[in-house]
Amino acid sequence: MTSGQNKFTGKKKSKLTSSEIHLLVLAFYKCRMRWCSSSAFHLLRCVRLRLCSRRGRNRLPLWIREIWAYMRLLAKSLYVNSLTDSDVVFDSVFEPVFLTVDYITRWFGLVFVCLVVILTSSIVVIAYVVLLPLILNTYSPPWIAWHVCYGHWNLIMIAFHYYKAANTSPGYPPTEKHDGPVVSVCKKCIIPKPARTHHCGICNRCILKMDHHCPWLNNCVGHFNHRYFFSFCLFMTLGCVYCSISGRNLFLDAYNALEHFKHLELEKPGIPVTGMGLLIGLLPSGQTHYQTPAPPYTFKDKMIHKSIIYMWVLTSTVGVALGALTIWHAVLISRGETSIERHINSKETKRMAKWGKVYRNPFNYGRLNNWKIFLGVEKRSHWVTRVLLPSAHPPHGDGLTWAVFPVKKDLIPV
Repeated sequence: MTSGQNKFTGKKKSKLTSSEIHLLVLAFYKCRMRWCSSSAFHLLRCVRLRLCSRRGRNRLPLWIREIWAYMRLLAKSLYVNSLTDSDVVFDSVFEPVFLTVDYITRWFGLVFVCLVVILTSSIVVIAYVVLLPLILNTYSPPWIAWHVCYGHWNLIMIAFHYYKAANTSPGYPPTEKHDGPVVSVCKKCIIPKPARTHHCGICNRCILKMDHHCPWLNNCVGHFNHRYFFSFCLFMTLGCVYCSISGRNLFLDAYNALEHFKHLELEKPGIPVTGMGLLIGLLPSGQTHYQTPAPPYTFKDKMIHKSIIYMWVLTSTVGVALGALTIWHAVLISRGETSIERHINSKETKRMAKWGKVYRNPFNYGRLNNWKIFLGVEKRSHWVTRVLLPSAHPPHGDGLTWAVFPVKKDLIPV
């Protein structure tokens, strides 16, 4: 017997057409409705309610449905696999907050840059209009030469390094296939990441040797502009400390002058008149003091004193805040780390300590060597030409490959 024959009659099975199948299904549902009409009624009612709810759901705006779908995706990502930990949960929950902050920082970057330029320019104007004439009329020629030379050198270094830090690309990994070593794949860019490369959510791309995104530069700090950023912070701190120390006495004089004339305006100065003065009518009736004119205090003097106070307060505040940031970055450079790598290395140190092992930073070449690599010093004269003078030389290496654990010799002998 063949597979297409009936085992009882021996005849071949006939295939049902689609119309016959449709009629059989209708007959089946009619029989069911006769047997249990109430059950069929409830079934139809549930189907109708479900269709109405779907129609009502489809009437919601598209952006609401997209947000709802995104939140459902976030909820599912919390238990996507066994590798989920507290960091993954934190990033998933606060990802909308991070996106909002990145969006605001991206659009307000130009505002921060304008603020830096305006504040720095105001200090420069006060130094030229107010302080320079006082220096020329007060100090001796050697001190005048010192203030003029140091002030202009510091100003040139600040302007040069800020311009280069803001306009130099931090460096990006190649998007096409290359033969360089990679350590992972970026989950956002979906491209291979070399060592020390991290993704910037504000720039929305991967950055070579990324340190952080600086809103005051409106740019990422990476491999090719890290030196410019640190030099700007260093020379800006030195300039603020210089203005704060050299302008301290001027600040005290200006503050005391403002307080003195403020009291003079509140108190009416005068000389008491008694005895014969009252009899001969030196004063009008009811007045016992002869009003003396107040010392001259013009609007120009008031603006000069307020400008000196503004300069000293601003430079002192920025000097303290930026000085702390500069010292922190100097410590990181001495250790061969970036701000992001400091966080990663501390976690790796704790993780290795649980196993009884000691973690060692593979990019720490020794303090002196770290500074020579960072500053691009290849010979002794470079300490002057590349560190103390404006220099646009490129950094050491291409940012894609890094030497790991060099032996006891300088990478850049000096």
